[in-house]
Amino acid sequence: MRQEVDQIPAVVANFLTASSDTLEGAAARLRALDPALVVTVARGSSDHASAYLKYAIELSLGVPVASVGPSIASIYGRDLKLGKAAAIAISQSGKSPDIVGMAQSARRSGATTIAITNTADSPLAAASDVTINLHAGVEKSVAATKTFVTSVVAGLALLARWSDDAELQRAVAALPESLAKAVRCDWSEMIPALDGQSALYVLGRGPGFAIANEAALKFKETCGIQGESYSAAEVMHGPVSIVTPGYPVLGLAARDAAEASVADMAHKLAGQGARAFLTSDRPGAASRLPFAATGHPLTDPLALIVSFYGFVEALARHRGLNPDEPPMLRKVTETV
Repeated sequence: MRQEVDQIPAVVANFLTASSDTLEGAAARLRALDPALVVTVARGSSDHASAYLKYAIELSLGVPVASVGPSIASIYGRDLKLGKAAAIAISQSGKSPDIVGMAQSARRSGATTIAITNTADSPLAAASDVTINLHAGVEKSVAATKTFVTSVVAGLALLARWSDDAELQRAVAALPESLAKAVRCDWSEMIPALDGQSALYVLGRGPGFAIANEAALKFKETCGIQGESYSAAEVMHGPVSIVTPGYPVLGLAARDAAEASVADMAHKLAGQGARAFLTSDRPGAASRLPFAATGHPLTDPLALIVSFYGFVEALARHRGLNPDEPPMLRKVTETV
């Protein structure tokens, strides 16, 4: 897992070069379609990548994005009304029957279907109109890292071309350098704060909430910690009641319009006794974690998960666990 985290900047750089023509073609199709709706099809880490792209597409283009349940097609046998829609299916393996089945259903219902996958000859690719190959190489660790990051980059690169957003295109092109800085961010000061702890909160908002979801999953997968992700706007609606003195909180604040909201909540919880850590320079009671700014609000949250991956891998080993092979998990999960 550590090796694959270290590979992320180079993998992203390779993807941006190798998939440039495919991205241009996919963007041209989306511009011609001008979809009234985008639906996403994914599970696990790939669904968190989809959630990131939901915020990015809605913020950039104002097109609503909805995650559809794969079981609608695979279990219940129902096709949705997706004429004039685009469907983006994300799967590292491209093999899960329910993801493939939902992509087939979307295509059958008239949607333009785009697969983002690390397996170009997969059943998902065959079920889609366009396949964006991640070119990430073999990912041996069960916990997805480089494929998650590259999936988000694929979506952002597609969006930048689709929307003809020159600023976002420059930010995406600069991601290999930004993510190299993120790999070097050291969050080890948080490790002792989690000794003896079995649960924690991860806070985020906007695209950062998608990153919080991914971080919470990795706490579960690699460390056996019950990580729960919340929007900074939701945590006061009940969940705050279980925050006791010393309870760990990780606030993933990016340099965007939601930074103040996430930072203020992390500082508030720290003031109530939580052991809170925060990726922001906004002053307050929470402990600051180093971060690599990317210079764009839609790419900034992505750098946070790269720094987090290095931290959580070290945390797992600190707790005597093997982050490469979590118990009861397999690399390819084929759900129906």
